[in-house]
Amino acid sequence: MLDKEIVRVKVSGDFACFTRPDLKVERMSYPCMTPSAARGILDSILWKPEFQWYVRQIRILKPVHFFSIKRNEISTKQGKTPINIEDKRVQRNSIVLKDVSYIIEASVFQKELSNNNPPKKYIEIFRRRVRKGQCYRRPFLGTREFAAEFLEPTGLEKPIDDTIPIGAMLFDIFFDDKGKPEPVFFHDVAIILGTLNCEVPENIRMMESSHFRPTADSEISSILYDFKKSEESDIEGEAV
Repeated sequence: MLDKEIVRVKVSGDFACFTRPDLKVERMSYPCMTPSAARGILDSILWKPEFQWYVRQIRILKPVHFFSIKRNEISTKQGKTPINIEDKRVQRNSIVLKDVSYIIEASVFQKELSNNNPPKKYIEIFRRRVRKGQCYRRPFLGTREFAAEFLEPTGLEKPIDDTIPIGAMLFDIFFDDKGKPEPVFFHDVAIILGTLNCEVPENIRMMESSHFRPTADSEISSILYDFKKSEESDIEGEAV
């Protein structure tokens, strides 16, 4: 069930690259953040196996500026055999975004509601972690070398007054019950007055994507359980 309460986080960075998958060799960024990139940032701040993030809107706060750079990449994919980087290194041009800032609006989606784990609980944990600058891993803007800063919006931010047609855009990767991935696109996409609306049918489908959990007796589950208990004690302490 989708919770009605909306959380907001402001993210910014010097560079960003939300790669268009239709260009196979050299990277070119979409003009704004994709919903999958937004979800990745939210997950890096707070992830729990009991819920998923439903991205509602992405607001673009700064004008879109493209910038050309040359980056070192490798010409093959990682497999079971180790890669000798010196033999596989290639230089490729990338068209990236420069000086970006966004506000992500999202809500908590739970397939099964629980009195012990209401959406409000996760929302409060998320907001507290944003205030303190806490994250599981450093969020990034498309590629890992483009790190993102995140903080609470002040409420005074305004999106750009531009309308930019995009066409088709990668929404996210859907995983079926067997874990098989499938790219999900949404079409006739446009940034309207600085806002990318993500409340589309493809978003509802993504809520049915398999949300894998580690087995109950695994070491990962034990770590997550201990961390969850510490988070709950912190919330109770703040409430007092």
